[in-house]
This record gives sequence, C-alpha cells and structure tokens, in this order.
Amino acid sequence: MPGDASGLVERLRAEGLAAAPWSNGPGDVYAAHCHDYDKVLVVARGSIRFGLRDLGTAIELAAGERLDLPAGTEHDARVGPDGVTCLEAHLPAGTLAGAARDRGATW
Repeated sequence: MPGDASGLVERLRAEGLAAAPWSNGPGDVYAAHCHDYDKVLVVARGSIRFGLRDLGTAIELAAGERLDLPAGTEHDARVGPDGVTCLEAHLPAGTLAGAARDRGATW
C-alpha cells in the first residue's frame, strides 16, 4: 500500500469493512454502470471523478476522501491525471442508507 494507506485500511477495518485495493492509470474511464451491492470507496493515492447520473451530479475524490455508494446507483468514473489507487469494500444492498454520499476527508 502506498503512503499512509495502511491507516485508511485500519479506519475501514474499525468500521468492520474489509477493503481490497485497485489501481488505474491516468485518464482511465469506466462507462456508466451500477452494482447490486453497496460500495464504500476510499482514495489512497491520486484522484478520481465519479459521475452520479441518477443524482445529476459528480463527485471529485482525492487521497484520503471517501464515497459511500448504495446499490443500484448508476455511476461512471474518470481517473485523474496522476492515476488512482482506491480501497473498496462491498456490503449487502441496503446497508448504506439513502443516496450516494461523499464523506470527503472528514470521515
């Protein structure tokens, strides 16, 4: 894990979340899609922009920031200019209440 990602892993673990890392290069794009599970995503390095089509908004995440994404939320993504490494945990659908929420660096 790069930098202080171990601290992020510990914070997620303290919430009972088992997060796995993934990475993408600069400018990589994910087409619009949704999942049948709730997702908690934390950026460990770099940046990524999530387009939340159902909500008509986008969320920019940088290192140390978190997004809670309920099941069925349509989203796309574009990796920032320095690439991205994220930690991602999956939860049963319905575990996260309400709409997608950007917790920023304050979580």
